[in-house]
Amino acid sequence: MSAFERYLTLWVALCILAGIALGHALPGLFHLVAAIEVARVNLPVAALIWLMIIPMLLKIDFAALAGVGKHWRGIGVTLLVNWAVKPFSMALLGWIFIGWLFRPWLPEAEIESYIAGLIILAAAPCTAMVFVWSNLTKGEPHFTLSQVALNDAIMVVAFAPIVALLLGLSAITVPWSTLVLSVVLYIVVPVIAAQLIRRALIRGGSTARLDALLARLRPLSLLALLATLVLLFGFQGEQIIAQPGVIALLAVPILIQVYFNAGLAYLMNRWAGEAHCVAGPSALIGASNFFELAVAAAISLFGFQSGAALATVVGVLIEVPVMLSVVWIVNRSKCWYERAPAVAANATSAREA
Repeated sequence: MSAFERYLTLWVALCILAGIALGHALPGLFHLVAAIEVARVNLPVAALIWLMIIPMLLKIDFAALAGVGKHWRGIGVTLLVNWAVKPFSMALLGWIFIGWLFRPWLPEAEIESYIAGLIILAAAPCTAMVFVWSNLTKGEPHFTLSQVALNDAIMVVAFAPIVALLLGLSAITVPWSTLVLSVVLYIVVPVIAAQLIRRALIRGGSTARLDALLARLRPLSLLALLATLVLLFGFQGEQIIAQPGVIALLAVPILIQVYFNAGLAYLMNRWAGEAHCVAGPSALIGASNFFELAVAAAISLFGFQSGAALATVVGVLIEVPVMLSVVWIVNRSKCWYERAPAVAANATSAREA
């Protein structure tokens, strides 16, 4: 690990502060960059995410995807947490913290809207950024890709009914253009691009050129992550400075939800005996959110200036630093995880097979 990677937490903190300061000092510039979007998907951020995830996708050999079924325990755990636990636990946390404990310190007229925004955020599992988190935990890339693809397919049919059920609405307007464009931009295009590059580099059977490219791209991928942070916090710099108290209170249930769902997925995988390289991405997929879709849905339902839109934006702001902390926990606990009898037994069986 390079010195730059070793102090990644410090660079993240500095980029957050820089983003807030620049967003407050140069709001016009960030408004201009924020306006470069299609269907509420910001194109500069999309380009940075490509720089982050294409190096991870270059490692994926599509011929090996057929073997991902052996990780059926991890797939089952992730699906359970994403669709049967996460939206409902967030609804409960929203009611406890926003609707009850923090109610005296929040604008009364926005309470229900804040809770709605939290629910919308939790009902959309993350897509592209999961590849970054998975890579940082040395996660199994084929499992990560197949799990993300499966979540995207389920989201098409399950997002609207779950949100409608929890918000008590007879029908909701799903921002299909945002959903479809995000999947195409963040999954389809980079997967195709990565596979074309991979095939060109390993023509003849040698992976030397691919390995050399990955070594050069790794620092660029981390720089793209930091630049994304500056942009995201810069976009909301004025909001953060204008109402820091509200943002801090909204962050509490989001933080609890992230750690609860990540911990639940991680422990269930350990109990089931799944390999650590699967449990890590499973926990991260179970905890993170598809914030582009959540923000677009909140704005479509409640308006740009609504409490729901602000709640989803808070999710955007804390996504990267919080997920990096989950990555740290997953990495530091690897030895403890692999001491579980079920994990050791399955690892022995896999070696003997």
